[in-house]
Amino acid sequence: MSKPFSGVKILDFTRVLAGPYGTYQLALLGADVIKIESREGDDMRFGNRKDAWEKRGLAAPWIAVNSGKRSITLDLKKPKALEIVKRLVETADVVMENFRPGVMEKLGLGYETLKQINPKLIYCAVSGFGQVGPQAKTAAFDGMIQAMSGLMSITGFENNGPTRVGFAGADVMSGATAAFGVASALYQRTHTGKGQLVDVAMIDAVMGYLAQQFTEHMITGRVHEQAANLSVTRKPTGNLFKTEDGWIVLAVMTDPQFQRLMKALGRDDTLADPRFSDWPTRIANNTALHEIIEAAMKTQTSADWIERFSKNDIPAGRVHSIPETAQLDLFQHRTVLQTVETEHGPIKVIGSGFRLEHGGGSVDRPPATLGQHTDEVLGEAGYSPAEVAEMREAKVV
Repeated sequence: MSKPFSGVKILDFTRVLAGPYGTYQLALLGADVIKIESREGDDMRFGNRKDAWEKRGLAAPWIAVNSGKRSITLDLKKPKALEIVKRLVETADVVMENFRPGVMEKLGLGYETLKQINPKLIYCAVSGFGQVGPQAKTAAFDGMIQAMSGLMSITGFENNGPTRVGFAGADVMSGATAAFGVASALYQRTHTGKGQLVDVAMIDAVMGYLAQQFTEHMITGRVHEQAANLSVTRKPTGNLFKTEDGWIVLAVMTDPQFQRLMKALGRDDTLADPRFSDWPTRIANNTALHEIIEAAMKTQTSADWIERFSKNDIPAGRVHSIPETAQLDLFQHRTVLQTVETEHGPIKVIGSGFRLEHGGGSVDRPPATLGQHTDEVLGEAGYSPAEVAEMREAKVV
């Protein structure tokens, strides 16, 4: 089956994480993503561990968001390289970049210039604060956006202060938003015939994921605080509890579930306790209820409780490490974990977070070494082998 974005050509100027994550999602779904790198390569290619993969310029964090793309190198400070880009733009569908606003314009590769070459071009620019506004040219990074967006203010424990989420959340949310923006523009082009600028501000993207918290504040005045491990519903049975050998998160949100939980814990007596008669009283007596539940759960292992909860239809999940999650049997029936064959041996990568019946996401080529496809891509653009050799001699590519 043809993938959703088969036939779509993307010139990918993005680097590090936010932009590459977005283009990776589109590559998984069939887009021909041509990653345009400096002659030194994306900073993410080379890490600090100096393992065998990093020495090849294929560091695991880089592979994670760049597999399936083709790589060419260009020195964008040289006029010949800019000429190459403009020729590639003639047949491209999308240009994506995450430089600080103004950088591409200074190079002569801004949207206003490139759309004159290709009026149907979709140009996606990812930046910290967008292409317009008083902070448009302010450099931004993941932690900075997590702080400024409000995300850190609701994460962690009150006594420990604001806390970053355990991954580059702002970068990933921004990349996902960029991919969605490009997909939207591509679809819109099918009935307008027009290209357009897709302006993705990281701070906007993260706020988009905090729609519940912002909307509730603007309507009711409520200020969300650090939630620790408590559910956003604030129900005390949506929380983290210690067992004999680990941790379990309960997601008990209804009265029937609450009754089944108390019976499974051997604490039927709490069902007649006026402190826990309904959700308002349970929330008011959160600490007492938490102590009752955890005291019971500490008497058995996580595996024992998960088995019992499953039999009694009580929503619960054991806290797994990354290695433990990767080994779960359920992934034998899913496609999110994919094995990719490389000349250095098979590797596993993360694919699309959803499945399509017809032409779903997958990595179709191994991660590219730096500049691996330069000759191939330039040949497709009409440059002869002799011309490519001259450009290589002049260090244009």
